[in-house]
Amino acid sequence: MTDVPAARPPSVDRLLSIVLANGVEVSEPDALTGLARDVLAEERRRLAVGAPPTPEGDLAEAVEDRLADLDDPLLTIPPHVINATGVLLHTNLGRAPWPRAARLAAVAAGRSYGYLELDEATGRRGARFRAAEDHLVALTGAEDAVVVSNNAAALALAVGLAGRRGSAVVSRGELIEIGGGVRIPEVLGRAGVRLIEVGTTNRTRAADFEPPLAAGQARVVLRVHPSNFAVSGFAESADLAEVAEIAHRHGAIVIDDLGSGALLDTASFGLAHEPTPAERLALGADLVLFSGDKLIGGPQAGLIVGRRDLVARLRRDPLARAVRPDKAILAGVAATLAIYRAGRAVDDIPIWQMIALGAEPLRVRAEWILGQAASVAGRTDLSVVDVDSPVGGGSLPGQVLPSVGVSVPVASAMRAAAALRSGPDRILARIVDGAIVLDLRTVPPFHDGTIVRRIGGLTKPPKASR
Repeated sequence: MTDVPAARPPSVDRLLSIVLANGVEVSEPDALTGLARDVLAEERRRLAVGAPPTPEGDLAEAVEDRLADLDDPLLTIPPHVINATGVLLHTNLGRAPWPRAARLAAVAAGRSYGYLELDEATGRRGARFRAAEDHLVALTGAEDAVVVSNNAAALALAVGLAGRRGSAVVSRGELIEIGGGVRIPEVLGRAGVRLIEVGTTNRTRAADFEPPLAAGQARVVLRVHPSNFAVSGFAESADLAEVAEIAHRHGAIVIDDLGSGALLDTASFGLAHEPTPAERLALGADLVLFSGDKLIGGPQAGLIVGRRDLVARLRRDPLARAVRPDKAILAGVAATLAIYRAGRAVDDIPIWQMIALGAEPLRVRAEWILGQAASVAGRTDLSVVDVDSPVGGGSLPGQVLPSVGVSVPVASAMRAAAALRSGPDRILARIVDGAIVLDLRTVPPFHDGTIVRRIGGLTKPPKASR
């Protein structure tokens, strides 16, 4: 019996010659060669399992398709999705949508050259663009400010003020874990700072900080606000003003990590009060750290405000260069903060628009969706439901806003949710009691028509037998 030789794909040179003969032009030929090799590697895997060989023309077309995909900017960003979960700051969806001004500022910064670190008057290198820092100073009353890549970076940079192999005093009740399994003790350890724990998990008083500070064991006190969890019952936390008085008496500094942070009073919107940076500085914190992409509602960034001398030391730290944001992020952060200074946060920043939105306008939209679903898609089994919208994103734990949604009975909730997550108009929804529920608080009104259309494509539940 004669063995049949295994099929072999064409050579790279052969495939490239076909692609180039089709009129494809590139300025860097090596890029095209890499795509051809990727396509041929996939073809070899197919042939290895006995699949029939692909015609050379089809292989060439696959190379051209991949080249076209790389030239499509929409394929190089996370897919757009309509957030119908009601979670305002959905970490898995990128947290806060940016305000329009921030989007425009970031695009403008990336489009051309700009005076990022150049003194316009002298033409020489100057201070890094600091519009965002100036806004932070004005908004918080701090002496100075600096912007870094995210709040974890802000923490790692700030605790470095303890010095090499220095120590920081932290309450045991504040040794929290943030997103992605990152824990505060691990951040301090990677920064080369020794941890001195005081108090207990549920109760820590200001007096607990005095012994290690009086003994000169630490030069830094770290306070960590529980922005992503809540402790109730037999619990007590140390008063910041009392801790600051003790720390300053012993020559130590107080770093207050707010985690989320807010520049508006959340209590005025029916939520628990979230401490503001200005309040914490007034209580004696020397540095306050918070996020730019949570309740601030802008690009991901770590915002540090506080004493001028300490901020200056942070800027000189070699780590500061490793965690500094680029020009587009700086522009987006500055544009977001400018909205607060102009008094338009509730009008122009999406997270505050969603927080401030009352339930009644949502109910009107839900009724419109029901009417359209009945007339356009023949779905008369939908209902308007009252739901709760959590803030999410490691902010205001346990706090919810009363909201309104649309409940859609389906044959299989898991399959319906998967169907909604795919396609050109992706929707992420809740599953409640076997039905798809779309919370409208996190859905912009101009997407209501899309929701009606996607509802029409879901499989109805089977009719109950008599």
